Amino acid sequence: MLEFGETTTEKSENAALISDSTEATFMQDVVEASKEVPIIVDFWAPWCGPCKTLGPMLEQAVTEAGGKVRMVKVNVDENPQISAQLKIQSIPTVYAFFDGKPVDGFQGAVQGSEITAFVAKMAELGPDGGLAEAVEAAEAMLAEGAAVDAAETFAAILEEEPDNAAAYGGLVRAHLALDDLEQAEAILNGAPAEISAAPELELAHAQLELAKQAADAGPVAELRAAVDADPASNQARFDLALALHANGDVQEAVDELLELFRRDREWDGGAAKSQLFTIFDALQAQDPIALNGRRKLSSMIFV
Repeated sequence: MLEFGETTTEKSENAALISDSTEATFMQDVVEASKEVPIIVDFWAPWCGPCKTLGPMLEQAVTEAGGKVRMVKVNVDENPQISAQLKIQSIPTVYAFFDGKPVDGFQGAVQGSEITAFVAKMAELGPDGGLAEAVEAAEAMLAEGAAVDAAETFAAILEEEPDNAAAYGGLVRAHLALDDLEQAEAILNGAPAEISAAPELELAHAQLELAKQAADAGPVAELRAAVDADPASNQARFDLALALHANGDVQEAVDELLELFRRDREWDGGAAKSQLFTIFDALQAQDPIALNGRRKLSSMIFV
């Protein structure tokens, strides 16, 4: 039976994206199928109240993903062996499978925004029609200094996939490379709400904040002289750190901020720690400066 307002085509498409599975077909429906596209498995039971809330929300998010992920529903009362094998102790429980194995999951009823984020994260694992390769190509252009070409490529990707966080972040950084801070900020502010907290956008936001600071940074030599003349001046050391970063001396900037934090962690509302986090967020997660800086800061915090 069709739901009110649902066409035959829509029902057929939904059936292809969302289906039920049993112990006899689980390997085919989930494990094997996940080698082609991420499969989200909803373990539920008719008597489970939270399941009745979570299930429809999960189905909606999967449908809106447009085929980048599929959903399989398993009634735990009718399929106890699957539950036992996966050590499911309570429901609702949701597992995501990709490439033949479970890769993520959660238990209990969660908010709609968390469900959307979970589905979006899993959808990124699947095929994207070559967009990942296009993002890599644009990143290479940006690294080589071809910011205009990179911006055009990132923009073309967003025409195909408007919520591509990597392309959004890349487009912001391309405009930063072109010294067009106003356009970079406008692009960042225009990002879809569902990807606003994506790591790629957080990185771009941090780089934008640092670029704004760089525009007002003073001369390194003068600020270093001020610190040498009065090592106890927190403001002078903070200003020196801003100038060093604006000059491309990221490690030295981090060192000065760590020293400032060591001297007075509460100065100006914890400005040193906040600035350090901004710098770390603007770097790639595995950047040695970020890794070592976070470790040193943590050791100071928990002393």
